[in-house]
Amino acid sequence: MSRLELLGKNIAKFRQQKGLSQEKLAELVDLSREYITRVERGQKNISLKKLFAISDALDVDFCLLTDFK
Repeated sequence: MSRLELLGKNIAKFRQQKGLSQEKLAELVDLSREYITRVERGQKNISLKKLFAISDALDVDFCLLTDFK
């Protein structure tokens, strides 16, 4: 599994733990639901700026999103 796929799985896991839909997360970070879907599937090379925004919206430390162990 690629790092992008692992990152996407972490984002999806924390989003679901917060009880957020992809649409709601997209709204919180000013992105489209389709963009969030592609990120969670590991199909989108996300910028750090957007990744920080997702981290903030999920109230999750950035390091946890990028922990692939």
